Amino acid sequence: MEIWSAGIRRGSRCWPEKSALYLSLIVIFSGCVVEALEMSTGKIPFLEAVNGSDVLIPCTYLSCIGIKNLYFKWEFNDNGTMLTVLDSVIPIDNAEPMDVNIYRERVEYVGSSKGNNLSMVIWNVTFEDAGQYTCFGKNPKERGKNHSAIFTLYVVDELRVVDNTLKLIIVSGVGGCIALLMIFMLLKNFTIYVLDKIKEKNKECLVTSSGIDNTVNSLSGSRVTSKATPKKA
Repeated sequence: MEIWSAGIRRGSRCWPEKSALYLSLIVIFSGCVVEALEMSTGKIPFLEAVNGSDVLIPCTYLSCIGIKNLYFKWEFNDNGTMLTVLDSVIPIDNAEPMDVNIYRERVEYVGSSKGNNLSMVIWNVTFEDAGQYTCFGKNPKERGKNHSAIFTLYVVDELRVVDNTLKLIIVSGVGGCIALLMIFMLLKNFTIYVLDKIKEKNKECLVTSSGIDNTVNSLSGSRVTSKATPKKA
């Protein structure tokens, strides 16, 4: 019984340590699986371009478990029908893709293994090029999971002129408030300075007048208390 209880005590000390280690590994592994492959079209996934200009459609990928024969493609949403713009396969990490297949005119693949870049350029865009572009990726290491990110392209005749009137009004108002506050602080400090000088001058006058009063009082007192000259016998 003692041996069994001792074994339980020893096991109870080891179990929390092992369980914590196992739990940490599970959390790390599960987090890595969730974010094993991530496709991104940037922090601002849209662009407004002028008709006839050249446009870069960005996309990058990130994988914490590495890649092997990563299949990627760009698709264009043509009124609900997904049309493949280009596709290819990247064999391993830090490698350039194999032959890039391009299925649309005026499109060029400009991606690079540096930065895991899968971007493309559309030359001389037209209004027909406007719409949603999907950057798609599939890593065989993830057993068939698909990942994608969407980029929206707007094509216009000319770029809109941004009306900064409201911004100027706000900036002017804020600047005016700051200027008034500074003037108020300067006047306040100047007023305090003048009052302090007046107080100091009043104190000096009080000290001077009190000194004169004391002198006069001492002189008049000496006259009153002076002794009479004794008469000669």
